[in-house]
Amino acid sequence: MTFSELLQQLEKRLPGQVLDGSAAETLEKARAGKHRHALAGKIIVDLFEKNGLADAAAPISRSQAITALAPIRLEFMKDDAPVDGFRLVEKIVHAIDGAFNDEALRQKAEGKAP
Repeated sequence: MTFSELLQQLEKRLPGQVLDGSAAETLEKARAGKHRHALAGKIIVDLFEKNGLADAAAPISRSQAITALAPIRLEFMKDDAPVDGFRLVEKIVHAIDGAFNDEALRQKAEGKAP
């Protein structure tokens, strides 16, 4: 799955919380600190930069995505972290799993190995 496809899948699962324009525009806004949802923007930047991706068309795996979010998950698990932030991070983690599960099922149905 490409980074762009992942963002699109996350938006399907969390409407209005991930995309801020097209996937490429969303990435650009997030990297500039101008995403309409600051935390979602930080998550997008972490997913992109911590994996050393070149652009929105670059491939990303489930393990790369989940590993990139580990530090932000830990940050929002602290007792003094905002509950809304914790909820969004957890929703995104679950949405990533769902996106990759759906992709694996689609590939199996097409007779391709995931």
